[in-house]
Amino acid sequence: MTPTTLPKGYEPQETEARWYPFWLKRRYFHADDKNDGRKSFSIVIPPPNVTGSLHMGHAFNMTLQDILTRTRRMQGYNTCWLPGTDHAGIATQNVVEKQLAQEGRDRHALGREAFVQRVLEWKKIYGERIVHQLQRLGASCDWDRQRFTMDDGLSRAVREVFVHLHQEGLIYRDTYLVNWCPRCHTALSDIEVDHEEMSGHLWHLRYPLVDNLHEGIVVVTTRPETMLGDTAVAVHPDDERYQGLVGKSLQLPLVGRTIPVIADHRVDRTFGTGAVKVTPAHDLNDFHLGSDHHLERINIFTPDAAINEAGGRFAGLDRYAARTAVLEALEQEGALVQTELHQHAVGHCYRCKTVVEPYLSLQWFVKTAPLAERAIQAVRQGKTRFFPRQWERTFFDWLERIQPWCISRQIWWGHRIPAWYCPNGTAANGAKQDGGEAITGGRCPPIVSRDAPKSCPTCGSTALTQDDDVLDTWFSSALWPFTTFGWPDQTMALKTFYPTTVLVTGFDIIFFWVARMMMLGLRFMGDVPFHHVYIHALVRDPLGQKMSKSKGNVIDPLEMMDRYGTDAFRFTLAAMAAQGRDVKLHEEQIGGYRNFCNKLWNAARFMDMQFGAERLDRDHSPDKADYSLADRWIQYQYQRVVYIVTRAIDAYEFDVAARTLYQFVWHEFCDWYLEAVKPVLPQTGSGERRAALHTLWHTFEGTLRLLHPFMPFITEELWQHLQRLCGGEASVDAEGEAREPKRSIVVAPWPTAAKRPVANRDVKAFDLLRNVISGIRMIRSQHQVAPAARVTAILRTEDTVVQKMLGVQSHYIRSLAKLDRFELRITRLREPGTAVTVVDHCEVAVPLAGVIDFAAEQERLSRAIAKAAGAIETLEKKLANAHFVERAPEEVVEADRQRLAQTEAELHKLQDAATHLL
Repeated sequence: MTPTTLPKGYEPQETEARWYPFWLKRRYFHADDKNDGRKSFSIVIPPPNVTGSLHMGHAFNMTLQDILTRTRRMQGYNTCWLPGTDHAGIATQNVVEKQLAQEGRDRHALGREAFVQRVLEWKKIYGERIVHQLQRLGASCDWDRQRFTMDDGLSRAVREVFVHLHQEGLIYRDTYLVNWCPRCHTALSDIEVDHEEMSGHLWHLRYPLVDNLHEGIVVVTTRPETMLGDTAVAVHPDDERYQGLVGKSLQLPLVGRTIPVIADHRVDRTFGTGAVKVTPAHDLNDFHLGSDHHLERINIFTPDAAINEAGGRFAGLDRYAARTAVLEALEQEGALVQTELHQHAVGHCYRCKTVVEPYLSLQWFVKTAPLAERAIQAVRQGKTRFFPRQWERTFFDWLERIQPWCISRQIWWGHRIPAWYCPNGTAANGAKQDGGEAITGGRCPPIVSRDAPKSCPTCGSTALTQDDDVLDTWFSSALWPFTTFGWPDQTMALKTFYPTTVLVTGFDIIFFWVARMMMLGLRFMGDVPFHHVYIHALVRDPLGQKMSKSKGNVIDPLEMMDRYGTDAFRFTLAAMAAQGRDVKLHEEQIGGYRNFCNKLWNAARFMDMQFGAERLDRDHSPDKADYSLADRWIQYQYQRVVYIVTRAIDAYEFDVAARTLYQFVWHEFCDWYLEAVKPVLPQTGSGERRAALHTLWHTFEGTLRLLHPFMPFITEELWQHLQRLCGGEASVDAEGEAREPKRSIVVAPWPTAAKRPVANRDVKAFDLLRNVISGIRMIRSQHQVAPAARVTAILRTEDTVVQKMLGVQSHYIRSLAKLDRFELRITRLREPGTAVTVVDHCEVAVPLAGVIDFAAEQERLSRAIAKAAGAIETLEKKLANAHFVERAPEEVVEADRQRLAQTEAELHKLQDAATHLL
C-alpha cells in the first residue's frame, strides 16, 4: 500500500483514501467487551442530529475526542469510542414537513403512520451522511457499536425509564403553563427557549373601580392583548399607594369582567406603577400567583397563537393583529394612559426562532429536584470533574434552581409516550372522554406500560388509545451513556465501559444534556456517567463573531479538508484549543499547518536519501562514544517533548501538546538537528554516521507516534515508510504488487517518559552553541549580509570551561553560521567596522569591513529608524483618539493595534542593529 519511495510532494487526498479503509478492515478501532486485565477508556460521542452535516463545532469536538481516543489506544487501554446519531425530533420533523410542503401536502393529510414512515425513509437516505463525514475527519470510532436514539434497543430502554420514573412518582401529568411554539405546535422546556433582547413598549392601562368608574388603578404591560385573560390586579401589601384598594373590585376594560385587587409580596413595587395585571393562563409568575390566590385561568389563545372564543370580539385575530386591535379599542375607551419604549428579553423557539407563548396545557413532567441533588453531590465530591473547573459553577447554578422538566412534545417524530387512555377515563388532552366516568365511580387513570396494554386494568375496556405526544429529544439523549452499552440488560459492555472516562462537549449543552445525563445515570446505574467533563470553547470567525449563514462568515470544514488536507485542519483545531478561550479561526492558519505537513514529509524524504539502500538495526545501539553532542541534545529534547505532550493530553491542554510538537519538529529537529548532522552523514561506514542515523530514525519514529493522534493520516504513511528503513516488511511483494502492511501506527505503543528530563551539561552546551549561532545569524540578517557570503566571527569569554567547549565544538558554529573562520579571544573587541552582540555572557563580533558598505548601512538604518518612529507616532495618535476607537469597526482598531506592536518590534531591531555596529 505504501509507495517504495516517497513522492516529492505530500498529497493528502491520496493518503487519506488509502489508510482509513485499511484501519476499518483491520478493526483497529474495535473494543473488547471482556475485561481482559487492561484498563478501559470509554467515551460516547455527543450524537449529531441525523439532519446534520459536519460543521465547525462538530469538527472541533470530534477532533479533540479522537486525539484522546487514539492516545489511550496507543497507551494500551481497552479503548471504546461509541458513535451514534440523534433522531432530533423537532428538527427532523421540520425538514420532512418542508419537503411535503414543496409537494403540496402536509403531515395531517398523510396521517401519522405514513408520516413516520416518510421520516424513516428520509433518514435512510440522509441520516448516514454525517457518519461518512466523521470518517472523512479520521474519527477512530468503534463503528460496530453505532447506535441511533430510536433504534429498538434504545426505544426499549426509554420506555423502561419512563415506567420506572412514573411508578416512583417522578414522572407525572399536570396542567401547567408551558413554553409553546405556535409554529412547531409543541411545548418546549425552559432551556429550549432562546431569549433575545428586543425593543418593545410598555403600555399603561387604566382599570376602573366597579363602585367608582372615575377612579381606578393603572397597570403596565408589554403584552396588552393578554389583558383579555386577566383575572386580578396585584399590588404589594406594603405599598401605601394601594392600601385602601386591596379587596375591592375592578372592571376589566373591553371585556367587562369584574376582577379583584389582591395583595402579594412577590409584586415589585419599583416596576411601572407598582400594580400588575394578573393573567394566570399566560404568564408563569401570574400562574403561580393565581394558584396561591385561587384565581381562574382563562386561556385566550389557540395553538396557533390566535385569539380564541374567550377573547370575544377579537376572536380569530392573530396575536399581533389582536395587539393592535386591543390597543385601538382601549384608546377609544380612554383606558390607554401612556406608551413608552422598553427594552426586554423575548423568548424564541430554539429551532424555528418563532416567539414563544406561555400557554396553559396538559403535559408530562419529570420532577427533577430529587434527581438534581445527587448530581450536585457527585460533582462536589469529585466523582465527576469539569475541565476547566469554572464550569462547575454553571452546573451548580442551574441544578440548584432547577424546575420540573416538561418532557412531552406535540409532534409525531420521536419516542411516543408509553401511556394509554381508557374511554371511561381522562383523555390525552385532559378532557373526559365520551362524557363518561369510570365504572368504579371515578375516572380511569392513564395506563403507563412498557408494552401496549390489551385492556384497561380498571374497567376492562379494550378501546384504548395511546398518547399522541412524543418525548423531548433530550430525554433519550440523557440515557445515552448507559443505554448505548445495552441497558436495561446487564451486558458485558456495560460492565466494562460504564462509567465512561470523559465527555467532550460544548458549554451550550451543559443544561440540555450534561446535567440530565448526570441525574439519570446516577438514578439508573448508581454511578456517574463519566468521570471527567471537558468543556471546549466555541469556534468563531477571525473577528471573534459566531459563525452563521446569515453573516456569511461560515468556514466549511469539508472545504478546508479538501483544500489543505485533514491532518492540517485537525492540527489547527488542536493548536487553537486553549482552555477557557474561544477559537478565532483563520483559513491562513490552516494553510500554515499544511506547511507543517510538508515539513514532516520533507524530513522523511531527507532520511530516505541518507539511508539509501542501507538498513538500520534498530535493536542494536551504536557505541556510546560515537554519539555527537547534537545527537545527545536531540535525544534529551525528544524525551522532554514526550513528557510535556503526555501530561498536556492528560490535562486536556490540547493546544500545549500541539504547539510543543510543532516547535520540536520544525525548529529543534529540522532547523537544528538535521542541519547539525548533515556533515557527518556522508561519512560512509563511520561510527558517527551510524549514531546519527540511529538517532534520526528513533527520534523521528517516536515523534510520528506522538503526532499520530493529531495527524493520523500522514503519520501512518511516514511511519510505514520508516519501517522499511530499518529492514521491516517490504511494501511490495515478489511480483511488484503493493503489499498490505502487517502493523499500524494506530496500535503502536505510545512513547514514554517516566519523569521530566533534566538538562545535563551536554544539553546546556548545545543550547549555548545555538545561541551563539543565532547571534551571528541575527547580525547577518540585520545588516543584510548576502546569504552566500562567508564571514568571520570572534567570540570573547573569560569562562575557561566555555572556551574549551566552544573550541572542541566550533565545527557546528562554522557550519551552521556559514563562517570561513571562527576565533576565541579573551580581550575586549574594539575594532571599527564590527557588529557586536552579547549572548549568554559571551561577546560575539562579526567584522563587516569589506563585506558591506558601512556608510550606506548606517544611512539605511537611520532612514529605517526614522520611518518606523514616524509610523509609531501616527498609530499612537490614532489609537489615542477615543472617537476613532469607539466608532471604527472592531477589526479595524484591532488591525491598527497589531500594526503598532509589529512596528515597535521592528524599531527595536533596527535600533539594536545600529547600537551593535561599531
